[in-house]
Amino acid sequence: MFGTYLALIIAVLVIYYSCELFINGIEWVGKKFSVSESAVGTILAAFGTALPESVVTFVAVAINSTAEQKDIGVGAALGGPLVLGTIAYAVVGICLLLFRSKRKIGTEIDIDSKKLSRDQEWFVSIFIFKVLLGLFLFSFKPILGFLFLAAYGLYFYKEMRAECDDTCRHLEPLKFQPRKLEPSTFWVMLQTLLALVLIFTSSQVFVKNLELVSSYFNISPIVVSLLLSPVATELPEILNAVIWVRQGKETLALGNISGAMMIQATVPSAFGIFFTPWLFDAHLIWSGIVTLLSVFYLLSVLKKDKLSPQRLIYAGFGYVLFAAIFIFYPA
Repeated sequence: MFGTYLALIIAVLVIYYSCELFINGIEWVGKKFSVSESAVGTILAAFGTALPESVVTFVAVAINSTAEQKDIGVGAALGGPLVLGTIAYAVVGICLLLFRSKRKIGTEIDIDSKKLSRDQEWFVSIFIFKVLLGLFLFSFKPILGFLFLAAYGLYFYKEMRAECDDTCRHLEPLKFQPRKLEPSTFWVMLQTLLALVLIFTSSQVFVKNLELVSSYFNISPIVVSLLLSPVATELPEILNAVIWVRQGKETLALGNISGAMMIQATVPSAFGIFFTPWLFDAHLIWSGIVTLLSVFYLLSVLKKDKLSPQRLIYAGFGYVLFAAIFIFYPA
């Protein structure tokens, strides 16, 4: 077991430093291709870190999958948004407090509340439909998976159309070319892609060793798929948020989370609907309910323009609530 724990620690460290490389590279990608700062967080960063998870979900539900593997794939499609809508936002709040002395604006949050609330409204409308589909069985359900892909396509188009404004964008030198004020596109892309490969590989190492620990302690697969694995698979987004908040770029941190939530609500869900019955048990229904409660809470705060570190931290109690329901009221 010592080797397993050591592998978990090493994987976390590799993910963290890979995220350092990734966010540095993805910001330069945004500048090179004239992408707005908002879209860098909601589309480029979110797509980069969430795409490997979507591939894993696709493999789980579509390629030589047993019934148990398909259940785990569906659980991951619900568990990802739960973790992002609770723990990830809480981590941003905690980091705002921890790094307040290093930030020019302290604990103040420099964010467009209307923009973030619109993103959350997009998520809620799609997620409610996603949960409702899990309550009913009918023959043409697989066709509806295309609606989720279309929804993300529309969101992608909307975000990428935003005008780019580089006047306030302050970028650190590219890690692979630290002495150049304007790095070459080749090195920008190489650093970003290498970072993604490292994030994907180390995340899989983390998940596999977490499963070994779970089996050692006889933790059931459903607990792993809904409570533990999503935390591991969303680790890149969470660590991206830590780094960006430390740098005073909470717009990118929060945008990365909301953008990743949009991907998790659509792409993995489409795969699940295509290749599984997409029928929810009590655990999955509770997961959906708690996720919606957390996002509705955040929406109410954003609508009043009263977002603060403390209120972000409160979102984390949604995950605690789900864990308590899961443990004390098993299905």
